[in-house]
Amino acid sequence: MVCLVSRTGRHLQRYDNLGRRQVVGCIPYRFKRSNDGAIADELEVLLISSQKGQKMMFPKGGWELDESREEAALRESIEEAGVIGNVECELGKWYFISKSHGTFYEGHMFPLLVKEELEFWPEQNVRQRTWMNVEEARDVCQHWWMKEALDIFVERLSSLQLQQ
Repeated sequence: MVCLVSRTGRHLQRYDNLGRRQVVGCIPYRFKRSNDGAIADELEVLLISSQKGQKMMFPKGGWELDESREEAALRESIEEAGVIGNVECELGKWYFISKSHGTFYEGHMFPLLVKEELEFWPEQNVRQRTWMNVEEARDVCQHWWMKEALDIFVERLSSLQLQQ
């Protein structure tokens, strides 16, 4: 068994040239399995509760100086949602203001194809994780920029399926 702990502190935190804190997040996803174990076409995404438990969102957190954006995205997915997988091509970059802190942020989002769901993870005592379909996720996700990332992701998957 491996012991995982969340990173804390802001001493390695990245900021852009305008002083905006840089954060990175993932849309963890999988394709639902049918009763016989075969993979179905229905896409499911994983949302987590905020630490205070009131809001639902995708895993995200600070991008630190000693890691790439992709490494930060995977780390946040492990720490906050307890999932491991393949980080895929970036969905985009958004600028937003934190309502609770009035702070400016630059946010990057990536899809994460989930390969493993951990039984134990660093923030399991302060967060709930919930798999849901895209429509439910769009309804409950509290951040407009994450909803936009979800729409881009769904559009990307649809165009890939049309090419096959």
